[in-house]
Amino acid sequence: MPTSRTGRPPVRRAGRPAAAGALRDNPVRRLYLRARKAWDRPLTAYYLILGGSLLITVLGLVMVYSASQITALQLSLPGSFFFRKQFLAALIGGVLLFAASRMPVKLHRALAYPILAGAVFMMVLVQVPGIGLSVNGNQNWISLGGSFQIQPSEFGKLALVLWGADLLARKQDKRLLTQWKHMLVPLVPAAFMLLGLIMLGGDMGTAIILTAILFGLLWLAGAPTRLFVGVLSVAVAIGFVLIKTSPNRMSRLACIGATEPGPHDTCWQAVHGIYALASGGLFGSGLGASVEKWGQLPEAHTDFIFAITGEELGLAGTLSVLALFAALGYAGIRVAGRTEDPFVRYAAGGVTTWITAQAVINIGAVLGLLPIAGVPLPLFSYGGSALLPTMFAIGLLIAFARDDPAARAALAMRQPRFGRKRGAVRESARAAGPRRWNTMRRSASVARSSGER
Repeated sequence: MPTSRTGRPPVRRAGRPAAAGALRDNPVRRLYLRARKAWDRPLTAYYLILGGSLLITVLGLVMVYSASQITALQLSLPGSFFFRKQFLAALIGGVLLFAASRMPVKLHRALAYPILAGAVFMMVLVQVPGIGLSVNGNQNWISLGGSFQIQPSEFGKLALVLWGADLLARKQDKRLLTQWKHMLVPLVPAAFMLLGLIMLGGDMGTAIILTAILFGLLWLAGAPTRLFVGVLSVAVAIGFVLIKTSPNRMSRLACIGATEPGPHDTCWQAVHGIYALASGGLFGSGLGASVEKWGQLPEAHTDFIFAITGEELGLAGTLSVLALFAALGYAGIRVAGRTEDPFVRYAAGGVTTWITAQAVINIGAVLGLLPIAGVPLPLFSYGGSALLPTMFAIGLLIAFARDDPAARAALAMRQPRFGRKRGAVRESARAAGPRRWNTMRRSASVARSSGER
């Protein structure tokens, strides 16, 4: 055995294993760790909600302009008619989003009852002869003069989320949610009232979304399995009766997975939506080059805008849209799961359920996996009545994401890039002392802020 100069056996130094070093030096591994670190940052949910919603809205404006030109010309209207209306709605929705994102939680809770009362009042007005309008067989619209109309049932979704979240939060503070009657009353009767007003106009799609919001709130409130299954069974039974007694809804149910228009072209819309997706290929035929929008695919700029997106932007475009909605849904779940405020948890969960369920139902119908429910793709399809409450709801999520203690601390650490002179920055840095001590003081303040509630 070799010895050292001192006569002692050489000390064997422990080196890191080759496999661990290889994993650490692997560029894919480093990229994964870096992405995971960025994913766990306090402001990740804030950026995902803000960036994802804005990208979906902007891409939706582009696709509305492309998909609606032929329909506008067929109606003897300017080619940009629908785009201009959607752009105006997006501007108003942007103001609502900004206002909602800056409101405190107390103000959101205070708006719950006025929004619910206003939505119910408008939904009652829809059924008044001479005030309510019928569009595509559903009487769910009110004319605002000229070509502007409003659908009050879209605001019913926002009303149910805010009011239901405030109701459940107050009951949780009083520890009443352990009793089934307090969990169901008056949440379920009020939701059924909204569903009844919607079904008077025949809008089955919006009723499904409202039902999804109701079950989302009950799930977040910790409803027992028996209670949850009982309410779900009642809803399924009512839905079965409504579908069975309507030939139109039965024909839509029969078009799931259809590849031919069928007798009397009952599945024309569903089949041509599949044709549009199939002809798009990997990267699409090009923006504005859709063939199906030339009178072949009904509602190309509203319910079936995802099909036109697949035809013009291809698989890459549709997957991008799906990724944006997945990121938005993940961020909403993250906001709801990391808060200790019951109202924020219920409201964030309700909004996430609303947007996710509506996106799944719309895209599932376009893909032929679900019946055509007539619901728009959130933030993407044409329709100001759907865009305005949805953007306000996105503002709620942004406000909740900013209100997280860790996010507040991260935002407080930021220094404004504009409005401060360099001399003032230097003087403040000199007054603060050595840089290392300043960094430690910041870290300590962040730690204290993240623990506040």
